[in-house]
Amino acid sequence: MSTVIYYCLQPVIYGIAILPFRLLYLLADVMYVLLYYVLSYRKKVVMANLRASFPEKSEQELKRIGKDFYHYLCDMFLETFKTLTISKETMLKRCRFTPETVALFNKLSAENKSAVLVMGHKGNWEWAGNTFSILCQQQLYVIYHPLGNKHFNNLMYRMRTRFGTKLIAMQDTFREMVKNRHEVNATAFIADQSPQPSTAQWVQFLHQDTPVSKGTEKIAQKMNSPVVYVSVIKEKRGYYRVEAKMLIENPTAENEGTITVLHTRKLEEDIIAQPATWLWSHRRWKHKRTQAA
Repeated sequence: MSTVIYYCLQPVIYGIAILPFRLLYLLADVMYVLLYYVLSYRKKVVMANLRASFPEKSEQELKRIGKDFYHYLCDMFLETFKTLTISKETMLKRCRFTPETVALFNKLSAENKSAVLVMGHKGNWEWAGNTFSILCQQQLYVIYHPLGNKHFNNLMYRMRTRFGTKLIAMQDTFREMVKNRHEVNATAFIADQSPQPSTAQWVQFLHQDTPVSKGTEKIAQKMNSPVVYVSVIKEKRGYYRVEAKMLIENPTAENEGTITVLHTRKLEEDIIAQPATWLWSHRRWKHKRTQAA
């Protein structure tokens, strides 16, 4: 059945991918009306997350952020499909790296240093990876969760690797990084997943007790790779700016937990600055700390 669904949807997906951006965003506006007003897709989850994260804001402000989030979600969903056909020139125009960001990665490359990149589900993280692979000298690896449906997984694989990015399944992360240690590369971790409470580090994040994966920190320390935090900022509809900053140059010198707290704080700052462009529909706080955690 899943194969039938995929082959039925494939023409639709490629049809979306070849749309001019003007029509793409018109379609996104239609999707917004369906998701927000008709289906109320995860609206309770979104509003509960917003209320808990911004207790100082009025209900009117929160509803405005919520609506802006749904507009962003629909845009980003269709922008991801656009990756199947977008040119390098258009990609660089619509998701640009600041000169300082390019200089940072050039410096790391010149020093023959591989890096661990850490970011959140904010802005268009998919486009940021594409631009990195076009602009930067390092081979980019992205840690990902393979999808259960092999056809859709292969489709996502094609989207993400079209400009040279390579993917590493989450369960293979450390083994693959050790295998790749002789090349100068960058490995990107999305750090705002919901880890199992028993293995997480608990941090105050957006006014809430939050489990954060320690994987990024542990791997950076084992590989002794500099940790670079990556921000994806929406400039206007369909246009993003990527800023990268050195977070930790020598991870092995840091105390346990320091790196995890630092990149969590950076993400929190980014979300507060531009709240509508984070993935609020994700059940980020579904786990609660146990007595032993």
